[in-house]
Amino acid sequence: MAVQAVTAINEDLSYNGGLVQDIQHYLESLRVTTISHVRRTANSVAHRLAYFSAFSSSSFCWTSEDIPHWVEEIDECNPCLLGWTVALALMGELLSFAQEAKLDEDSKTDMAPDPKKGSLVTVLSIDGGGVRGIIPATILAFLESKLQELDGPNSRLADYFDIVAGTSTGGLLATMITAPNQEDRPLYAAKEIVDFYLEHCPSLFPGCNRHNLLKTLKNLFGPKYNGKYLRTLLRELLCDLTIKDALTNLVIPAFDIKHLQPVIFTTKDAKENTYRNAKLSDICIGTSAAPTFLPAHYFETKDEQGNVTTYDLIDGGVAANNPTLIAISHISSGILAGDSEYVPMEPLDGNKMLVLSLGTGIAKQDEKYNAEAAAKWGLFGWVYKKGDTPLLDVFGDASSDMVDIHVSTFFQSLHTKKNYLRIQDDTLCGDESSLDIATLENLQALVEVAKQRIKKPMSRVNLETGQFEEVEGEGTNEEALIRFAKLLSEERKLRQTDLTERTLVID
Repeated sequence: MAVQAVTAINEDLSYNGGLVQDIQHYLESLRVTTISHVRRTANSVAHRLAYFSAFSSSSFCWTSEDIPHWVEEIDECNPCLLGWTVALALMGELLSFAQEAKLDEDSKTDMAPDPKKGSLVTVLSIDGGGVRGIIPATILAFLESKLQELDGPNSRLADYFDIVAGTSTGGLLATMITAPNQEDRPLYAAKEIVDFYLEHCPSLFPGCNRHNLLKTLKNLFGPKYNGKYLRTLLRELLCDLTIKDALTNLVIPAFDIKHLQPVIFTTKDAKENTYRNAKLSDICIGTSAAPTFLPAHYFETKDEQGNVTTYDLIDGGVAANNPTLIAISHISSGILAGDSEYVPMEPLDGNKMLVLSLGTGIAKQDEKYNAEAAAKWGLFGWVYKKGDTPLLDVFGDASSDMVDIHVSTFFQSLHTKKNYLRIQDDTLCGDESSLDIATLENLQALVEVAKQRIKKPMSRVNLETGQFEEVEGEGTNEEALIRFAKLLSEERKLRQTDLTERTLVID
């Protein structure tokens, strides 16, 4: 492509200096540069080519509108036809562009290698849970720090996970670590997300108090919060980015209340169908629209023919508060359709999956509800009880636990239980278990819950009781995360070396 064009220029002009060789060297690195760099340079190149083509015998009469993606089409550029002047102008522009876009060695390793060149499919799943999203954010900050110890300070979670799934607040977390900035790197490092929650949650959920009578009465006739701050924040943060732009495969469920069915937004679907390529801001607002807390969200998308698809969304947690099973199904559906993006595998091959599932904490041990009390509840009792919303707690926790039981059963039955790591705290009590108490005191308490959970022994769901039980002989969650980081690092290096015949052993 581009290198061939410059080689032809070299032969045509009999130019024996070092400039062409330098350009060739720089162009070799263009495949790891970012599209934002390309776009910044494309317009100036277009205008110069449009001007100089008037003086050449070229049949290519390019204008700035014709070549917004000139890098992809540069192999069509015949230097003989363009003429010496055009070729020299192009060479100068390419050299300038390449110098600007040239990356250091650390940056080159930031680009995710081809998933098909590895031995595992890596999955990160994050539950919904309102302000309790700061718990998985803290755990992810720890994991990313371990990856940086192994592979350098530029390492980010999006470089290691093939699929990142998130529901509600988990969907926001998943978006923040996979949405690209202007340099095509993640918008946020994991450690920055904890500060994001501390800064913005008090404004997202203002006046949050279990015993705020005025807000309770208002909540009888409308959502507890108007959601304006959330909508403004996400639109400013994500601008016009769509799910197709995500740096890895993003999977976010929501629920369409008009059609009474789940809607699963994925990067893969967005690349194949324009009408599924929704803005990330709309997806995040929709998946976070918890009934009684935030208003439902309506938006539209269009396909290439201008046909409109409408979405009437509420919180994805009503369908899949724990999106782990959706992420695994995403892998299997691609395999069954014959267009899998990942390593060759059977649809349900536990040996070739590495799954990290993070909960947002539950009040299982608090036992804040019981049958005697619930037997007397009417409509009001199920939606409000001492500042809690029992109906949402029941649906959200039941959904998360059932998915964990299914996924645990799947991996344990295949004798691959170490390929699945679920970290969930079941000791929340009082304000900690709330979805919206966003006082600085409570948020910091949740951070401490996460830090303590990391230090605690690993636990796994008992398939008979559904309770989390400590696993003897497998160490702490901290040790498990360190082991997980090493596996992720080894898998990434395996892909970079292209040793597809080698398989990682998970012991």
